Amino acid sequence: MTGGIFKNYINGEWVGSDASIRNINPSDLSDIVGEYAKATPEHCENAIAAANQAFQGWSQSALEQRKAILDFIGAELIARKDEIGAILAREEGKTLAEGIGEVARSGQFFQYYGAEALRLMGENTASVRPGVDVEVHREPLGVIGIVTPWNFPMAVAAWKVAPALCYGNCVVLKPAELVPASAWILADIISRSGLPAGVFNLVMGSGRDVGETLCTSADIQAVTFTGSVAVGRHIARNAIDNMARVQLEMGSKNALVVLNDADLDIAVQCAVAGAYFGTGQKCTASSRIIVEAGIHDQFVEKMTAEMNKLVVGNAMTPGVHIGAVVDERQLLQNLEYMEVAKREGAELVQGGERLQLETEGYFMSPALFINTSNTMRINREEVFGPIACVIKVENYDEALAVSNDSDFGLTSGIITNSLAAAGHFKRHSKSGCVMVNLPTAGTDYHVPFGGRKASSYGPREQGQYARDFYTIIKTNYSKPY
Repeated sequence: MTGGIFKNYINGEWVGSDASIRNINPSDLSDIVGEYAKATPEHCENAIAAANQAFQGWSQSALEQRKAILDFIGAELIARKDEIGAILAREEGKTLAEGIGEVARSGQFFQYYGAEALRLMGENTASVRPGVDVEVHREPLGVIGIVTPWNFPMAVAAWKVAPALCYGNCVVLKPAELVPASAWILADIISRSGLPAGVFNLVMGSGRDVGETLCTSADIQAVTFTGSVAVGRHIARNAIDNMARVQLEMGSKNALVVLNDADLDIAVQCAVAGAYFGTGQKCTASSRIIVEAGIHDQFVEKMTAEMNKLVVGNAMTPGVHIGAVVDERQLLQNLEYMEVAKREGAELVQGGERLQLETEGYFMSPALFINTSNTMRINREEVFGPIACVIKVENYDEALAVSNDSDFGLTSGIITNSLAAAGHFKRHSKSGCVMVNLPTAGTDYHVPFGGRKASSYGPREQGQYARDFYTIIKTNYSKPY
């Protein structure tokens, strides 16, 4: 990426604006990743119009054309993963290794849906009426509004854009204002993929202006959103006015249960990886660690010892485990939750300080609280930072009950050597994804992803299940002469 202002991509053209977004590296506030053109509501309306105009042609496009385009996008992302991953790490604050891994996985999403484009098969069956045939097949919806978050700026865009294009839809993508670089790079690759003009459009700007225009337009057939519960509910209310589909991935308060028979080394490894990697800025992070009383003290001792080994620092520095918090607002919110937890009576045993390092940035040491209860705000509300709380329980039944006692239900996990406990937990945990002897964070692209309760609304993302959102079913009846 070179200097100048990076523009929006509308109807196959790069379009500038009078205002711009300054993209600042949270690990080094002196490092400006770039200046990005700030779209207006009019830009968004033009993008929606272009997508609607392009839909007729793209919805009837050849399957091999879709596959070739998706393969091209995926291959370039993978080939450039080091370069793009470094830019992602600079703008979001996650470590360089995490940024590179995210870009590579994003390429795999596009390649997966390139293969899926050839699997668009319908069903044939006989009618209950003699001599009548029935055909059931799927058709694309139309124009999909995509609103992505700042914590996975490339991966979430990939797992929404790729299936939308695979199934013959057109797209208007609005990334989070904090992280425009990843979305711009994706748009640049798409602009050279052979995709017809108007099928994919990028509008960078605020949720208040561009996001609101996108999500209230009567010319949008569906909106897929990842972000906060409050914004998700607002989008859902707007969508229903236009009878548009919605797919919402929102908050979480994920639980990791550690039973007395657990391998403590595995338990600590899963807890640390799930709670703190990615600076805890994951919807799948395990912020509630529910531990049976018999191993509670030993677990906490091992957990704090492992946390002492973690290196917090500039995301671009080799050997760093935890990078920067994404911006000052998020850091201040994290620190406020630290004070909330202390006022509630939680005992801080590790970390939680703002750190002053070699480069000026938004750094925070990972925090661990003990002596917490599931009624505390720190265990009820999503913090979205490197803060975890231990809840001591007497037995498995209490652990399951506490795990399920949440307004959210995205992921959950259990660490145990008991097949009976693991099997029971998989059946009775009220979450969309359940992990056994694994961190709560970390999912595969070829299987469904999503949660329950306030965590998710609408059809699942990823894998073949994505077609339930991005397509509509048509049933045809025919009777030969």
